[in-house]
Amino acid sequence: MSAVNEVYHKSVGERFFYAFLFEVLGIGMSTALGIWLFDHSAMDMGVVTVVIAIMALLLNMSYNALFDHILRKKGLTKTTTVRTLHAIGFETTLFMMTIPFIMWYLGIGLWEAIVLDIVFILFYLPYTYIFNLVYDIVRSKLVKG
Repeated sequence: MSAVNEVYHKSVGERFFYAFLFEVLGIGMSTALGIWLFDHSAMDMGVVTVVIAIMALLLNMSYNALFDHILRKKGLTKTTTVRTLHAIGFETTLFMMTIPFIMWYLGIGLWEAIVLDIVFILFYLPYTYIFNLVYDIVRSKLVKG
């Protein structure tokens, strides 16, 4: 089995580092995307993306730990299908958590919040897949086990 596709144990510290790096890079790119596409200030989009990132950071640590546990228990590896299901499941869960916040903070209706969040999802789905793949490749070269 390729080291990149292995399901490995991560310490709490590594899980935090992974999630923190994922969110910092995502915040920068998604804030710029939100400013460019929607009629909200840089401050508003920055706050929205940071709060969503905090929500995602907390979800990320627990979701990934559970996902890895299930993969190990079932003896599965991180195939393209598994990585795709991981990204879709995570983003769906986060979507349901963030809509009420977006509506409240930006003072917008349900439809506009859904559209804004869908744009973020369309950014984050490939970003999540690519980030996880690159992280695993780099980790397989730097960490043994």
